[in-house]
Amino acid sequence: MKQVDLVLTNAIVLTMDKDMNLYEPGAVAVDGQYIIAAGPENEILQAYSGKTILDCHGKVLMPGLINGHTHAPMTLLRGLADDLRLDVWLMGYMMPVENEFVSREFVELGTRLACAEMIRSGVTTFADMYYFEDSVAQATASAGMRAICAQTILKFPSPDAQSYDEAFTATRKFIQKWKGHPLIVPAVGPHAPYTCTDEILQMASALAIEFDVPLHIHISETALEVENMRREMGMPVVPYIKKQNVLEAKVIAAHCVHIDEGEMRTMKHTNASIIHNPTSNIKLASGIAKVKKMLELGLNVGIGTDGSASNNDLDMFEEIRLAAFLSKVDSNDPTALPAPQALLMATRMGAQALHLGEITGSLEPGKRADLICMDIDRLHYLPRFHRDPKGIYAQIVYAGKSNDVADVMINGKWVMRDRELLTLDENELAEKSQNYARQIDAFLLDREESVIAKLIAIGGATQEESFEVQVKVRLDSLQPVLDALNNPALEIIRKRHYIEYDTYFSFTDPDQGYLRYREDQFIDESGQTTNVRSRLTHIGVTDKEEFSSRVLLSRSRYIAPATQSLRFYREYFKPASEQEIEKDRLRFLVQYFDTEFFINLDTVKKPLEGYFLEIKSRTWSRKDAIKKGALVLELLNLLAPDQGDAIHQDYIHLISAEDKPHNV
Repeated sequence: MKQVDLVLTNAIVLTMDKDMNLYEPGAVAVDGQYIIAAGPENEILQAYSGKTILDCHGKVLMPGLINGHTHAPMTLLRGLADDLRLDVWLMGYMMPVENEFVSREFVELGTRLACAEMIRSGVTTFADMYYFEDSVAQATASAGMRAICAQTILKFPSPDAQSYDEAFTATRKFIQKWKGHPLIVPAVGPHAPYTCTDEILQMASALAIEFDVPLHIHISETALEVENMRREMGMPVVPYIKKQNVLEAKVIAAHCVHIDEGEMRTMKHTNASIIHNPTSNIKLASGIAKVKKMLELGLNVGIGTDGSASNNDLDMFEEIRLAAFLSKVDSNDPTALPAPQALLMATRMGAQALHLGEITGSLEPGKRADLICMDIDRLHYLPRFHRDPKGIYAQIVYAGKSNDVADVMINGKWVMRDRELLTLDENELAEKSQNYARQIDAFLLDREESVIAKLIAIGGATQEESFEVQVKVRLDSLQPVLDALNNPALEIIRKRHYIEYDTYFSFTDPDQGYLRYREDQFIDESGQTTNVRSRLTHIGVTDKEEFSSRVLLSRSRYIAPATQSLRFYREYFKPASEQEIEKDRLRFLVQYFDTEFFINLDTVKKPLEGYFLEIKSRTWSRKDAIKKGALVLELLNLLAPDQGDAIHQDYIHLISAEDKPHNV
């Protein structure tokens, strides 16, 4: 008889091995960090004597669950912004708050909070992707959990890197530090194709291959992502990442909601894995992944919770049950994804999806002792039928709950016994996390009161305010002005032709001014559109001063590139009303008496009609403004000597009473 450290007896043992062996009553022998044997109780007790023998009292003894995709520190952002579209949620709330608050301390605390929650719900291994991943790894190892930790890499600045070069340097050091650790597997985390460049994806793959570590990436999470990829690159997402050599690495692809059968086959042939995130995909209305087809094609498909900010918990029992239900309703087949297979996706297949199948995911000799005990002597399991011995899988998948988990062992060490956490202090985590909540609340409350602050928060806004002198008049025709532009006193530096589509947002508080979303279509001499540019402009309402009787000195606007859709800005800024204006603009940059001016000739088409001349010049002092104001009047007399009264309003203010902005 061989002596081992521990023998667990009197259990319903679900090995989740390739033969799906089930033993009742069963036992498992553990020595050090390894499982030595699993089988019928009488056979194990005849073959092994344990320094400790633990009676499981009829509990289910099974492999720990594998959370295949999450962002552990985002537990501190749980409930921050809900019921929003993915782009609004991510760009409008998550990233601004992360840029303000995410630090090593934030990440360490958020990870410990996540580990506590996951251990309580029977998770022994998870795959993470976030910032300051070294802090994630340290907090995870301290909690005694196993994890794939992927350092995030993006094409724009992030909380832990001002450039992707800096991110790659940090990732290389991170991998060198943690490779070979008994619990932590370092990985490369290029966030997604739409947040990375070709070069970043190629470099990320090369780095993962160099160190033989996984590459964790988001793939085809939304239909919009796929549509944009087809439009910009002329191909779907999976062929695109294959072209960038991504699939040569050990890929863990999160989501894959919108990939077709051909893309699935490509991923199968390259041994890439897919992590299904049911709750997150439903909550953000991203869609339902074609899991049934993926499994039929032989792909390794795991299950993940995604981050707590988009789920909003880390309960894998919810995810397993929902994965089974979604597959059934999506395929209109109640036999799709039966309970044993759903549980397999969260154990052995989940481990294979993380490229950890050799060390965890099932109760087999030689694998690490990552296991959990579940109490099924509870009301929501009753009654239990024994006619079909495999009915226990259905009970766990369809009735199981996270608080059924009583004991958790990882790498041969207990991290929870009798529902008491042994490596984490829940009271401390609660107090510290609530302190962060108060700070983030204050930050967002201040931001929500200011349209400018919200504009700056999403990045790219020009925050320096300049001033301009301007005059605008209505014309009967553009031709006289076009003829006058040939005057030798004027030097035309540049000429452009646009079709401008403006959407003005107004707000309940008039002091917030207007926010204008503008789409400029550049028109060439043949009348063809050559380029499209989108911009956001914040327009104040009070900062104007009149010079003479015609020229205005006005504070110029905050300007930002409009990198998101009009729908995004509508949902993010929440205007009280909006108004559309369309115009054809000829813009000239001219020099007059060694001073540059912009001359705009506008044909306004919607909602009012008419021709307008606008002359503008930027200025930086009152003295300069007075000088330029006089030149503006000279230009006005030169170009349109018979003009009418000057107009002191933006186009939005010229809309007639019957064309009031509509409520949104």
